[in-house]
Amino acid sequence: MSKPRLIYFDAPVSRGEECRLALHLAGIDFEDVRIKPADWPALKDRMPYGSLPVLELPGRPALAHSNAILVLIGRRHGLHPADDFEAARHEGMMQHVEDLRAHVSPTLRMGDAEKKAAREALVAGFLPAWAKAAERNITAGPFFGGEKIHVVDLKLHMAVRWFNAGKVDHVPATIFAGYPRLVGVHDAVRDHAGVRAWYARS
Repeated sequence: MSKPRLIYFDAPVSRGEECRLALHLAGIDFEDVRIKPADWPALKDRMPYGSLPVLELPGRPALAHSNAILVLIGRRHGLHPADDFEAARHEGMMQHVEDLRAHVSPTLRMGDAEKKAAREALVAGFLPAWAKAAERNITAGPFFGGEKIHVVDLKLHMAVRWFNAGKVDHVPATIFAGYPRLVGVHDAVRDHAGVRAWYARS
């Protein structure tokens, strides 16, 4: 292996896509390994924790879990705060996004009736509470930490984008519309030149 390899499912979403974006913004030439769902069962036990994404670096053990991957890339390439307290604050928000995924992801495997009830309950309680907590911790702008983009912003962007697209059944696409700082981070990442360049690739 002569260059880093990022392994994730063949979809521009979630934890894998935020790691791809981080590698791209860091200017790292990496191999974008995209796994088809049908191939995953045979690969699962070979991954450090049986999950994706996984980052492979030359001469190093495989590194798993998106927050660990993002913090490593961020620390090495100026996309994570150097100040230890501010870095911890960013990591707290990154965990907040993982809490969101932990609540919503189980509904992906539910039948229609169960899914509808579960997601309506999320809309009534968890999702607004989650957004309210995110909003009060975004104290600067346009990004989470101010004028400069960091890996936490990529994570927030991917979470908000998921809902804004209107493809999460039984959850309004406007679920986060009342939280301008949260939506502002999403928009600032969407409009960032490096992110636009990633999506402009042919």
